[in-house]
Amino acid sequence: MIKIYIGADHRGYRLKGKLVEFLRKKDYTVIDVGNSKYDKGDDFVDFAIKVGEKAVASNELGIAICSSGIGVSIASNKVKGVRAGLCTTLKQTRVARDSDNINVLCLASELVSEEKNLKIALKFINTVFSPEERYLRRLGKIKKYES
Repeated sequence: MIKIYIGADHRGYRLKGKLVEFLRKKDYTVIDVGNSKYDKGDDFVDFAIKVGEKAVASNELGIAICSSGIGVSIASNKVKGVRAGLCTTLKQTRVARDSDNINVLCLASELVSEEKNLKIALKFINTVFSPEERYLRRLGKIKKYES
């Protein structure tokens, strides 16, 4: 069974709680890496990095949430081995997993509805990378530039 590491700042805190509950009800193993309380003084960077590190270290998946999804996307992608992507539609999510093999999903808590974010998360988890030569070649080129 896939493990999913999930983290959010105060602006994504509510969605994170709903998502953790939703995924656990569907029998996924979800590890909540924080924040463990609503705290306006927290920084999305801390949770995005933690999600990225945990997901890569365990070869599992991660979900990072902030208000726009952009901040956590930038921060997560600083972790070697992370391929994080902000997804706002189901089609975008399918392509991000199928073709780009993202391993960290970034969600926008304030720009996409809760219901749609839950569907996007399921699409992310249930879509498998298609190891076609062209996708592998592209990922290989990206990997050359990892620091």
